[in-house]
Amino acid sequence: MTVSEFRGPGLTGAQWEHISGLASSLDSKQLLWVSGFLAGVEQAATRDVSPLGTAVDASPAPGDAGHPGQRPLTVLYGSETGNSAALATTLAGHAAKRGLTLSLHDMATYKTRQLKDEHDMLIIVSTYGEGDPPQPAAGFFEFVEGRKAPKLPAVRFAVLALGDSTYEHYCEAGKRLDRRLEELGAQRLKPRVDCDIDYDEAASAWIDDIAATLGNTSLTGGKSADGMSSAALPASTKTQTPAFDKRNPFSARIIENIALTGRGSSKETRHIELSLEESGLAFEPGDALGVMPANAPALVETILIELGLAPQTVIDVKGEPVTLGDALANRFEITTLTPRFLDHWAHLSGADALRRLTLADRAVERTDFAHGHHVIDVIRQFPVKGIDAQHLIAGLRPLAPRLYSIASSLAVAPDEVHLTVSTVRYTLHGERRSGIASGHFAERGELDARLPVYVQKNPNFRLPADDVPLIMIGAGTGVAPYRAFMQEREARGAGGRSWLVFGERNFRTDFLYQTEWQTLLKDGVLTRMDVAFSRDRHIEDRAKVYVQHRLKEQARDIFAWLEEGAHVYVCGDANRLAPDVHQALAAVISTEGGLGPAAAEDYLHRLQQDRRYQRDVY
Repeated sequence: MTVSEFRGPGLTGAQWEHISGLASSLDSKQLLWVSGFLAGVEQAATRDVSPLGTAVDASPAPGDAGHPGQRPLTVLYGSETGNSAALATTLAGHAAKRGLTLSLHDMATYKTRQLKDEHDMLIIVSTYGEGDPPQPAAGFFEFVEGRKAPKLPAVRFAVLALGDSTYEHYCEAGKRLDRRLEELGAQRLKPRVDCDIDYDEAASAWIDDIAATLGNTSLTGGKSADGMSSAALPASTKTQTPAFDKRNPFSARIIENIALTGRGSSKETRHIELSLEESGLAFEPGDALGVMPANAPALVETILIELGLAPQTVIDVKGEPVTLGDALANRFEITTLTPRFLDHWAHLSGADALRRLTLADRAVERTDFAHGHHVIDVIRQFPVKGIDAQHLIAGLRPLAPRLYSIASSLAVAPDEVHLTVSTVRYTLHGERRSGIASGHFAERGELDARLPVYVQKNPNFRLPADDVPLIMIGAGTGVAPYRAFMQEREARGAGGRSWLVFGERNFRTDFLYQTEWQTLLKDGVLTRMDVAFSRDRHIEDRAKVYVQHRLKEQARDIFAWLEEGAHVYVCGDANRLAPDVHQALAAVISTEGGLGPAAAEDYLHRLQQDRRYQRDVY
């Protein structure tokens, strides 16, 4: 296919003329540079800022060697939800502004044959699941950790790893790259830095440190009140009213909150609608909404009573005077037992059982203990007398936002955002517990109540052109983004075929958005739908049926759609649904395509590289 034969979705004639003319005039190196820049422009949208006029105007032109003696810089990121991408864009933009020759690459599209020619590499990568790389970066990891990876004695590198310390394999993806690059002979610019979910300050410090190592003045300058460096935002944003984002969320009003599941269901799933009126927030189908929940008042009260502390006590939180009650309700994680709190409480209590859990060789026991205990359980089982409020919060991690796939399109519901939320409820140590955000919606999400929210862009889960077929696979709340997909396609009058494969527990009580899907089928917006209700077992010995079984049952049609250019989407549970669906797709391709297991995996890998196989899993 030539440049003139392909026109991207949504481009005007004038836009296409500019792009095709530019592309035809560039050589391969210049095209590579421009592709990296455009990736940065797209990722900068996650922060509602524009890199134009800051990151590029001061950078050397493509093909320019830059300052004498300067080593070319590559910023490489692997991202599942956009955090690594946003940090990489910030770093790359300011490095370019200061005159460094650089390129910015998503691991998903990075040409691994370039690796042997790199000079300085800055890598930002998150960890997904149990120590795995983000799915879009899987191919990059496979190459780097494989036998074909080249020796890299001329390469210098530094790794910033993002993760969640409550998982056993904390920041493991970053650790794997750090180890492997060393094995390949590359030299560290700086030791790896591991960041927990409250990564802002550590990431900002890493950028400063790397800047100094590269021989530049600090890229990020002085610290701002929110913990990120003031220069970490492009200059164009500093004189404007800050956009709503993770550090400055919008207070959205709840305008609808209803149960989707029917009477007698074994679970509760809710449909939530929030007003974004006057926020200026915009999103695309596939994006997520970051929700900043509050901790349950009953839990806050219980902790205060157990420790004999008063809610009115004033404490210092990053230089700001805050009451302890407000801090425990809105600022800190007081449910999940983190390694930070475990270490802190082991020191305060002197309990041998806790001290043993903090040892380096007790990772498995530590993880098991954390899964079976919350902060309140440790406070009760290992009491500390006379603790003051400031010492308490010293061991607590900041309360992190929860991300939910957006279940609506702005084309259909302007100034609104819809969510599909499964309420997490369970019993632990004889007490009923609930998820922080889902419990907030279910128990305190009354109409007109407000919640701080922001949009989290997800460029790795995007609709293709209107005429491209879709295969959408999801279970439970994993159906949410497909509701947005179909609303968007209906509004645009898209003609591409669409096929939904949906799974839940019971047809009668758990068929989420059933009436809407039936209407879409009737109107021809949704071409086909297959369902799997795992607990509808009319025959006693019948095995449970899940979405992966439906894929295999319809193998011939699934493969035909793939061969005709269909894009495949998977949304739902990362630990079970995602690998099971992947195996089912590989089996379908192997059987119907007459391919061996390795060739079928290569087929799927090519789909991923071409952005035709996208996953939004959690």
